[in-house]
Amino acid sequence: MNIIVTGGAGFIGSHLVDRLVQEGHRVLVIDNLSSGLRTFVNEQAEFLELDIRDEKIHNVFENFQPDYVFHEAAQTVVAESMVHPTEDCDINLMGLLNLLQASVKVGVKKFLMPSSAAVYGDLEVLPLTEELAGVPRSCYGLTKLTTEGYLRIYQESFGLSYICYRYSNVYGPRQGNGGEGGVVSIFCEHVANGESIKIFGDGEQTRDFVYVDDVVEANILGLNNDVTGVINVSTETGISVNDLIDTLEDIAGTTVTRHYEEPRIGDIKHSLLSTAKAKQCLGYMPKWTLQKGLENTYHYVKDNR
Repeated sequence: MNIIVTGGAGFIGSHLVDRLVQEGHRVLVIDNLSSGLRTFVNEQAEFLELDIRDEKIHNVFENFQPDYVFHEAAQTVVAESMVHPTEDCDINLMGLLNLLQASVKVGVKKFLMPSSAAVYGDLEVLPLTEELAGVPRSCYGLTKLTTEGYLRIYQESFGLSYICYRYSNVYGPRQGNGGEGGVVSIFCEHVANGESIKIFGDGEQTRDFVYVDDVVEANILGLNNDVTGVINVSTETGISVNDLIDTLEDIAGTTVTRHYEEPRIGDIKHSLLSTAKAKQCLGYMPKWTLQKGLENTYHYVKDNR
């Protein structure tokens, strides 16, 4: 099948491209390389350096005739969305609409992309299920919640099937120091370098970290399934930031100094996503434990400093 992956030079996107190529698909990566790296792109995939907001996207879709689209390109840094909300909106919403219009025009069968745990805000009920009404605390979370609405409308109005995955904090090799879940990459780098770690808040805030290979598996399951709608992707296992650092120290056989600072605007205290729907609808079952995933990530970061 012909498959377009936007953001395919980035963290999650490049891992997804590797899997799609492995399964024999013809893959076109579209990435403006603002944060992704050309070296991450699988050599067997086609590559086009282009911004998702560019009007040339429509010609690209016409020429390539994609059967499916994985839209992984986005502005993902919560703090940046609060400082530059206009840019966050332009990339995450106007870029999305450009792709949706092109997809409808060429008859794409399914449009798959990430949403985020940030759409829930700081709800007290845990684990968080897809039916809960989110109250985002950041502009990034708001654009992702709006994204879900656009996808629903494009399905109802134009018949474009979709899955919008609400990822928890994704981590793994190739992750940069920005974006959701980037805290793992940042901490790994500081631990490997023997540097102190800055923690926003008291460190008791909890997150559900999911390894990138599990996220890729959820995407592949969605590609091969008729299900449509919003689906959580996580491990349904929470850990505090303090315990996360403890685990990394054990893996590295060292200790680091911790500096605690005021929480950032838009950050939430606790996040834990239910995987019940993903298991029921997709047969999704996370395979990577946090211990194993952190070991892989730490050694990758240490070896690629």
